[in-house]
Amino acid sequence: MASHDFPAGKLPETSLEIRLPQRSDQVDQDAEHCSVLVNGVWQDIRFHDYARIYRIPGLYEQLFHDVLDCQSPDVIGKVLKEELQTGGYEPESLRVLDLGAGNGLVGEQLRRVGPAHLVGVDIIPEAREAALRDRPDVYDAYHVADLTNLPADLLGELTRARFNTLCCVAALGYADIPPAAFSAAFNLISDRGWIAFNIKDRFLSDEDTSGFATFIRRLRDEGVLELLSSSRYRHRRNVNGEPLYYVALVGRKHRDIPAEFLD
Repeated sequence: MASHDFPAGKLPETSLEIRLPQRSDQVDQDAEHCSVLVNGVWQDIRFHDYARIYRIPGLYEQLFHDVLDCQSPDVIGKVLKEELQTGGYEPESLRVLDLGAGNGLVGEQLRRVGPAHLVGVDIIPEAREAALRDRPDVYDAYHVADLTNLPADLLGELTRARFNTLCCVAALGYADIPPAAFSAAFNLISDRGWIAFNIKDRFLSDEDTSGFATFIRRLRDEGVLELLSSSRYRHRRNVNGEPLYYVALVGRKHRDIPAEFLD
């Protein structure tokens, strides 16, 4: 099991009781679920029902990181830092947009890189509530928003933030963040800015049904995104204890994503 250091008093000191389902042969990642004992009552919760998970302090960390040994926040933080060092870029110059920020676990890793400005965005109100509850010092700002339909005042605020780095961890490919939302975030980043994200390996293969394989290939082939590194790694275990593999990618933005890329 992975160990994590959390600020005192912000997450429960006692462990939750979690039961994984009995071994199943063909349960896709977006159908996984568990049972959690909350206030003496067992609750069945789907892993992708993030709103319910975020409402229970400590559940996300214990389930995904302690029980299922999720590695992605550490991996993305590490590969981004390595590419910054290779490129001779000072972390203190980073102005980061954390897309699909969740409860701040990724932001916590990004903060250790040392950015000048770090902003979280998530479409789920409970994500922001959990981040402010559990990690109130991580983000300089945190917005609940649909990036494909931003109000004018928030669009102006995000534009004025002059982001030069986009980070998106474990949120692409399962309809949590579609290509249109990723594009909207991408286009908030300055040219030559850093793009760091991960995606399930299947969604980059010829068998992809999410649309991301073609989308990312087009970004690369048409000079929108210069990919600097791509590495396959174990994201976490599934409910059967088997590895789930993702690909971590880091690159540099050359220009905005044209609207026709989403047709």
